[in-house]
Order: sequence, then C-alpha cells, then structure tokens
Amino acid sequence: MSADLQGRNAVVFGVANKRSIAWSIAQGLHAAGMKLAITYQNERLEQEARDLILSLPGAEGYMCDVSKDEEIAALFATLKERHGKLHTLVHSVAYAPADELKGDFLNTTREGFRIAMDVSVYSLIAVARAAAPLMEDGGSIITMTYYGAEKVVPHYNVMAVAKAALECSVRYLASPRRARPARPERGCSRSRFNRCLPRFRRQQRHHRRSDLCGLRV
Repeated sequence: MSADLQGRNAVVFGVANKRSIAWSIAQGLHAAGMKLAITYQNERLEQEARDLILSLPGAEGYMCDVSKDEEIAALFATLKERHGKLHTLVHSVAYAPADELKGDFLNTTREGFRIAMDVSVYSLIAVARAAAPLMEDGGSIITMTYYGAEKVVPHYNVMAVAKAALECSVRYLASPRRARPARPERGCSRSRFNRCLPRFRRQQRHHRRSDLCGLRV
C-alpha cells in the first residue's frame, strides 16, 4: 500500500489467524502509517490474534463479539476515549453454522439463517452506527463481499444470501451520505471461513481457472 495515512486511525474487525483477510488488510494499513485497533471475537481466538497484533508496533487488540451490542458499545467508547476520531473501519466478519453449508439450500434452517444474517450482515450496520460519531471529519467503511452473492456457488448456500444482503446494506448505508460504496470481493482465498466450506479445494481450483480468485479492491 503506497498511500501515506500517517496520523489516521482505523479499526479492523475480524482477525482470527494469519490467513484472515482482516489480517492482510491490517498489515497494509499499518504499513501505510495508520494507528490500528484490531478486534477478535472471543477468548478462544485471543492468543493467536494477540500474537499477530503484537507484531505490528503500536497496534492495539480488543475482544469484540459483533453479535453483542454491549461489546460494540464498549469498544467504541474506548476508541473515542483513546483516539477521539476514527477515519477507517474494516468489517471482515462472516459466519454461518457449518451444517448450513452442506447439502441443499432448501434445507436451510430458520436459526441458521438468522445467525448468518446477524453476524454477517447486521453487524456491519451495528458497527457503522457506532463508528459514525467518531468520523466527524468523514471516513471510510469497508466490508467484504463474494462472487456467490451474484452467482450460484455450490454449498455456499445461506452465506450467498447473506453476502447479497450485505451488498444491499452497503448501498443503503452509503446513499443518504452521498458516499461511494466500498465492497472488495474476497474471492476464493484460504480464509478460516472458506476452509470450512465443503469441497473448498475443488472450488478454489475452479476459481483460479475462472480468474475469480483473489481480493479485488
């Protein structure tokens, strides 16, 4: 990343391990000079995430489960106290129960659908709302979409519907603010979520042949 972002603050949601897209983005922002707050979901992911965060001098790590409003509120209260302003928010969070990514989409459960929408879609709205008061000078909010939001990808199932809803949410968040939607496509990377997909390796080979693999910003 060649941009000079010295003196700017960013919060990155979704670091789980070194394969996380959120981690790659965090490294790029840090190299450009941004002051980073990096979040991870829970205690189970804390050790690996913290080891990564410590490798970026000056970066701060916070536990935040984006399905819990009180944790989001606590995080942004801390960010306001420590930094005052926020310039960039990266939302790289997606989840659906593993059983929802197997078999026929027709068998999607009500609870699985709810969880996928809550964690993968509503969380963007929740963190954007919390971040807005800190972006008094304007700012950027970035989230991750995927080819499966537009075309059928075997076994992507309810996550495809969630990504389509996420894209629509971005448009509605951007519209009244005359903002330009930012929806990088995460492609067929070896992220923690992608590796849980049935037949992932086969899909990855197919996407490489189709020139659909990789992050497009």
